[in-house]
Amino acid sequence: MQSIYPNIDLNTLETLLHTRFEEGFLSLKELPSPHLFKDMQKATERIVSAIKSNQKIVIVGDYDVDGVVSTSIVKLFFEQIGYEVGWIIPNRFLHGYGISEKIVPLIKAYDLAITVDNGISAYQAALLCQEHQIDLIITDHHLLPPLLPDAYAIINPKQSDCDFPYKEICGAQVAWYLIASLKKALGTNIDMLEYLELVSVAIIADVMPLKNINRLMVIAGLQKLERSTKPAMRVFFESKQLHSIKAEDIAFGLAPLLNSAGRMDDASCAVDFLTATTQIDATVLFVKLNMMNEQRKNVEFEITQEALKQAKEREEKILVLSGKAWHEGVVGIVAARVAEYYKKPTIILNDNGEGGLKGSGRSFYTVDLFKTVTQVKHFLDKFGGHKAAIGLSLQKESLEAFKFALQECMESIDIAPFQSDPLIVGHLSFDAISQSLIALMAQFEPYGEGNERPRFITTNVKVIESQTIGKEKNHLRLLLEHSGVKYPAIWFNTTETYAPMQMICVVYHLNENNFQGKRSIQLFVLDIIKPSE
Repeated sequence: MQSIYPNIDLNTLETLLHTRFEEGFLSLKELPSPHLFKDMQKATERIVSAIKSNQKIVIVGDYDVDGVVSTSIVKLFFEQIGYEVGWIIPNRFLHGYGISEKIVPLIKAYDLAITVDNGISAYQAALLCQEHQIDLIITDHHLLPPLLPDAYAIINPKQSDCDFPYKEICGAQVAWYLIASLKKALGTNIDMLEYLELVSVAIIADVMPLKNINRLMVIAGLQKLERSTKPAMRVFFESKQLHSIKAEDIAFGLAPLLNSAGRMDDASCAVDFLTATTQIDATVLFVKLNMMNEQRKNVEFEITQEALKQAKEREEKILVLSGKAWHEGVVGIVAARVAEYYKKPTIILNDNGEGGLKGSGRSFYTVDLFKTVTQVKHFLDKFGGHKAAIGLSLQKESLEAFKFALQECMESIDIAPFQSDPLIVGHLSFDAISQSLIALMAQFEPYGEGNERPRFITTNVKVIESQTIGKEKNHLRLLLEHSGVKYPAIWFNTTETYAPMQMICVVYHLNENNFQGKRSIQLFVLDIIKPSE
């Protein structure tokens, strides 16, 4: 099997990685001023006035990691200045998303409501706030709807008349800038850099492009995290036996843990965990979050298996799958799993048994899923999202017409085949893998959205050993050989098996293990192609 990718070595990889940062790297002193945000000064003055007149303030967050972190940092700031505020995280199953008509009655005793990571689409909720004489300050980062809420102030970098230079930031960053503005207005001696340890978690979890201000804040945040004295962070690090921390530790460790609360029950306990003041409290909450995360994994695994079976041998270019009582909290993850397995955009819908379908979609490679579904959104009751991920709901009676129209839209789209994966940087021979290559890649961390960890492909690889591992036997440990060099490899979430001496083509990241002071290189397998494919 011949590779269509050019051979890559140390020098060509360095050149390629440098091209990702032609704008250069920012320093902390180059962070833009908070008052470049539209309405920042107005919001700051209103909050300061509320504090001075002892008015009641409430924070309204969201149930994902960004919303949980945003709520936590604003809550911690008010605690640090000694001013008591209320806070609420909407329950996904009881209240729906963000500040809504169901949330406003719960906060009617407050004089001022501050949303974090939500609110930009809350038109009706804003009217209800006015009825209850609640001043509403919205801080958000999501795309603007055609009609903005009538709020006291709206802080969102995506507003056309907002001068903040970076538009692709998360809700926690907007919240961080709000408390930075408040710090200055109140004249308090608070170290804003300490809050970046939590903000970095949100940037990574919310899949923000890791360039410019986002890269800078994540690097600073990860450095703070390694020295964190927060009980929650100490408990997490000790449980994972982490002595240093990378973006991947957040993306695949802490973020799913925090997300599990909102997916399975109520995200309030995730805020309680992040803001815990003692090791005992943090440990108790950590155990609870772990239990919910294990529950999430089990539910996700069961639904994924059902969805994969339902999708088997389907020829359409986009998969639309539905099932009764498919847990709403995990349908997005299931969609991502199925999309990766079948290499097609996938929409997973939960049938509530009452004529309604609600779910999530995930794209695959270059397909703009949001743009595609927008063409047939007249079949939907609710719809939102972005290029890679969407949320939607519709009536069951509209499902077949929606699927048919969606397939027609997809006919004109060429789904990039595996062999033209745009994230693969080149063909790497095993004899070119070295500690120098690992050290080079470390210079361009953190990796994530917009700065993806280099993905390599190697053809004509021989399987030396292959063993299924894990409780569900859904992981694969391999020993692979190429060009006379052998490397261990691990492939998570797969049911594939391989025989010794079998020849394969492997796509992978490089991962360095550091066990008891001994460093070794391992392949983190992303996909395998057999020669017959």
